[in-house]
Amino acid sequence: MAPEPLQIPQGNEIFEGYRTAFEKYGFSPAVKSKGFLFISGQVGARPDGSAPEDVAGQTEWALKRIQELLRIAGLGFGDLVDVTSYHVDIETTLPDFMEVKQRFITSPYPAWSIIGISGLSRPELKVEIKAVAALSD
Repeated sequence: MAPEPLQIPQGNEIFEGYRTAFEKYGFSPAVKSKGFLFISGQVGARPDGSAPEDVAGQTEWALKRIQELLRIAGLGFGDLVDVTSYHVDIETTLPDFMEVKQRFITSPYPAWSIIGISGLSRPELKVEIKAVAALSD
């Protein structure tokens, strides 16, 4: 079965402003394949493209974006099986990230890799999260 890009409904308030970026950079926000939903890295940007200055705010927006992609696919955070998060200035930003993460992600927990990096696609961005969820049978 060929991979199938997740179709985001027109007018979706979280993703409508990003449709041109998906085309411009040639990627899908999420793809269904072989029983899984693969979610592209989501940054902590608001629907208008601006990013909160604090890591907690960016983490919340990144997780809201993942939550919306899961919702569109008929899934929730409990369906996540593998997550990778990328952190600029990990030594100072991880505590705020973890505080927000714990509000969204509850037991049973997915596998999760936390990686420190030197930068993301825009200098103000501090967190990016990609994920894989198991599709319902």
